[in-house]
Amino acid sequence: MNFAMWKKALNVIPEVSKEEWDRLDVISKWLISTRAAVLVMTFISTGLAGLFAWRAGSFSLISWTALAFGLIMAHASNNIFNDYTDYVRGVDKDNYYRTLYGTQPIASGLMTRNQHLTYFAVTGILALMAGLYLIFINANDPIIWILLATGAFFVFFYTWPLKGLGLGEIAVLVVWGPLMIGGGYYVLTHQWDWSVAIASLPYVLGVTTVIFGKHIDKIGVDAAKKIFTLPVLIGEKAARYAMIAMMILPYLLTGYLILTRFFTPVMMVVLFALPALYESLPPLTKPRPETRPKDFPDGQGGWPLYFAPIAFRNNRSFGSLFMFSLFVDVILRNFLPAFWR
Repeated sequence: MNFAMWKKALNVIPEVSKEEWDRLDVISKWLISTRAAVLVMTFISTGLAGLFAWRAGSFSLISWTALAFGLIMAHASNNIFNDYTDYVRGVDKDNYYRTLYGTQPIASGLMTRNQHLTYFAVTGILALMAGLYLIFINANDPIIWILLATGAFFVFFYTWPLKGLGLGEIAVLVVWGPLMIGGGYYVLTHQWDWSVAIASLPYVLGVTTVIFGKHIDKIGVDAAKKIFTLPVLIGEKAARYAMIAMMILPYLLTGYLILTRFFTPVMMVVLFALPALYESLPPLTKPRPETRPKDFPDGQGGWPLYFAPIAFRNNRSFGSLFMFSLFVDVILRNFLPAFWR
């Protein structure tokens, strides 16, 4: 077992040669194939769903563990299937941009089609088993069936046709917020709460900036391949300023939720993420540079991606503080109610 590679794959998307790949254990290969470094965004979404449920007095560790495992496996299977879909459609051919910023096992010849589909099938089955378990322990609740079917729809159809129709970014906004957090809250509490769905937005807007950033980074090659992502449709400048808005809005929404007493003032801890925001905004006011800036990291989470790593670092800073402060918020409400009154 290559623990060093496990750690690396959980932090960046490693670049490996065929010789290195052949020496890796199956878990390392799975982590690289699923782009495990980005799965943390799904973990945070499920963590927020669990905290909201705990705040409502309906938290179950077993149910939450099944929920978190199932959603992470669904995200992982989606990443594998995305690579397969783009490969068979010819999107990754001719040194396509995506193959330059991280290992794409099937496009790079590290895995055969059958091996790639096997990884997808096993990962997808694990996700499905977790979903069916949650349905079983919740008395076959039809709403959970709908949530499961909706999740499966996005797993299979995000890359094609949604992403190519300018709906990929909207799908990310819906999936990582109302579906994962709001839907996860429903699974744990057996009730839908629009306030929770709204409270998911400060975090999920940051997640959406990551996909926005990646699509701006490859706006030229996507347009050439007739992949009409939202940045392709609205143009680079409008997309960059949309990212700026989505980076600022989480602070405003959190402030609004504090003023309406949905959150306690402890949620102001997210203000400690402002230095990351301060660093992120100036690059977004200018077009993407043609060559790598000398102080910008190269490869494995860096160049030729530019806006995506900036958005990822900003979202990681805000998201981790948002989850931590929500944890403290729950403690105050559940164990020190007099403090909030």
